[in-house]
Amino acid sequence: MKRKIIRIDADVCNGCGDCLPNCPEGALQLIDGKARLVSDLFCDGLGACIGTCPLGAIHIEEREAAPYDESLVMANIVTQGDNVIRAHLDHLAAHNETKYLEQARQFLREHGMPLPAPQGGRPRGEHPRGGLPESEKPKSPESHGCPGSQMHDRREKEAAHSGPAASAANGSASASELRTWPVQLQLLNPQASFFDNADLLIAADCVPFAHAAFHENFVKGKIPVIFCPKLDHAGEQYLAKLTAIFTLHPIRSLHVVHMEVPCCSGTVSLVRQALAQSGRQVPLHEYTISLQGQLLAKK
Repeated sequence: MKRKIIRIDADVCNGCGDCLPNCPEGALQLIDGKARLVSDLFCDGLGACIGTCPLGAIHIEEREAAPYDESLVMANIVTQGDNVIRAHLDHLAAHNETKYLEQARQFLREHGMPLPAPQGGRPRGEHPRGGLPESEKPKSPESHGCPGSQMHDRREKEAAHSGPAASAANGSASASELRTWPVQLQLLNPQASFFDNADLLIAADCVPFAHAAFHENFVKGKIPVIFCPKLDHAGEQYLAKLTAIFTLHPIRSLHVVHMEVPCCSGTVSLVRQALAQSGRQVPLHEYTISLQGQLLAKK
């Protein structure tokens, strides 16, 4: 079958091993001084290892591969202890992989093994609004994985210290308006609470470099998401993530900003596809930025 799976560029990999702890499924091993994908059956293609590679040697590609087998993965994972089991369940929950998550939980039940207690020891239970159990949603910040994907929400904290005095204290007349992290769609968790009732800014990642007043004109008061529709090569994954965000959260408004070059229009196209799949009606505002950084059009 053809599916998404990890590819490691052996010419770039230096064998540091930073990716291995973030693959509790056991798909990666160090062999002859390089990280290697040792089994298609163990790789879910979700890319938990990507952000931990300091050299960018790991990518997701779509190719013919043996189907991912959650039962084989769990048989390998349960030998590694509760912390690894918990990391795997959180990994599946973060990517909204409800089918595999239920298979993993069923494996534990069939083998008489309790679900590992979440951090803090709260019992696992069903989320009051349905969907994934609350305790299986990723922690904020995550207790494992890439530090760049740990969730941060500074809106309330910094609101109490905003204003002219704060700008002066920062030594800049134009202070950053960024209040949430991460911003790259590849790293974002669709279940992050800051998406609730959000005015969502979705920008092609060249826009902030071209438009000098990007923070003041677009980021202020919004939750930013960035990606490149041409170079990221994650169209299906991005579509699934955006659809999940629109489905799981009430979104007040969408503001999509892209460059004037034709390939950049894929940004708004992807957003419209995700909206259609979610079945939600959200006001959408589209902005086009010139190569000189000027606002050309607003729809």
